[in-house]
Amino acid sequence: MNYKNRLRKNIGKNYLFMLLNNFSFTNGIWMIYLASKGLTLTELGLIEGIFHITSFFMEIPTGAIADIWGRKVSRICGRMVSLLSSIIMLFSNSFLEFTMAFIISAISYNLESGAGDALVYDSLKEIDEDKKYMKISGFNELIMQVASTVGLIAGGYLSKYNYKYAYIAAIIIGLINFIHCFSFTEPNIEMKTEHKSLKAIKDQVVESYKIIVSNKGVGFLLIFSQAIFMFNTSIFFYFQNYLLGNGISQDIIGIILALSSLGSAIVGANGYRIERKIGQVGIIAVVPILISLCIWGAALSKYYYIFFIAVSSMESLIYVVVGDYINKLIPSEKRATILSMGSMIFSAYMIIIFPLIGKIGDMYSLKTSFQVIALIATVMSIVSFTIFSRVNKRYE
Repeated sequence: MNYKNRLRKNIGKNYLFMLLNNFSFTNGIWMIYLASKGLTLTELGLIEGIFHITSFFMEIPTGAIADIWGRKVSRICGRMVSLLSSIIMLFSNSFLEFTMAFIISAISYNLESGAGDALVYDSLKEIDEDKKYMKISGFNELIMQVASTVGLIAGGYLSKYNYKYAYIAAIIIGLINFIHCFSFTEPNIEMKTEHKSLKAIKDQVVESYKIIVSNKGVGFLLIFSQAIFMFNTSIFFYFQNYLLGNGISQDIIGIILALSSLGSAIVGANGYRIERKIGQVGIIAVVPILISLCIWGAALSKYYYIFFIAVSSMESLIYVVVGDYINKLIPSEKRATILSMGSMIFSAYMIIIFPLIGKIGDMYSLKTSFQVIALIATVMSIVSFTIFSRVNKRYE
């Protein structure tokens, strides 16, 4: 099989990777699981904060590793470290033990973030099919959310009997995905760095930073999109405890979270069609305002679960479309590093916001926490709208 055919097969193999990677039995129950071990909302916020502190400092180095050593190597290492984290979670019983599992988990996310998208985009670019990226990314999102839907329902069901059953199932799926990662073909991207050394990593980071500084459009899109992801992630995880506190059982929680993933799947898969209809103005200026309004709905309405599903669906649209915008603006040899810088921005947001939500939840209530998130989202959507109106022409 020739080189281009192997690269073309990367796309299908990545669909399988995304299916296995997002078939998570634990994503919808980990906060409830830790709470069952005696952790408070403040401690849950601190653990997630530590996760993102680790991610903040490790994101760019791991992105540079993907650009220098290869996206495939980074992905393999990420799955191996993820397995280790799940095993530690299974046997942990204290705050410190869970913290260690989260630190290791953060590194696994770092090794995958940037590397996976770069592997797909550069595979397409090598075979002159990079214009298909938004459509392929949308189908990726569909697979991710369908897998997440099934995983959330199954995880909720398993956790009714024993939380550890969900982690055992996650370890089995993770092992299968780890083995699958060896089947990818690395795109032959010409690198300017010649030596796989710490100096090469430093140079890669510095050069990537210069690209972001010189191209304000890239910087704006990274800051903008990661803020949206932060709001959705914060609500998604604390929503587990919020629902449990309202007397909803674990299996029903799994179904509600699964419905949000299903909504995300439908919207994400049609992201390229929606973008054609509403354009950049609609995606970047209008959608964030709609998201902030829906967060208010989740915080104040008795139909909070409907607004929660709406937030997740619109976040999926941002993920697919803005990801395509960003990839078109950055060079292949710096792609994983720059995308990792985006993830670092996400971690910076989460370091501040996630523990704050937990503390407010302990002091007052999670409903109050959601109102604070809604207020912050409203302010940031207005700021985003203002900035976009000024710099729009720079990245069109």
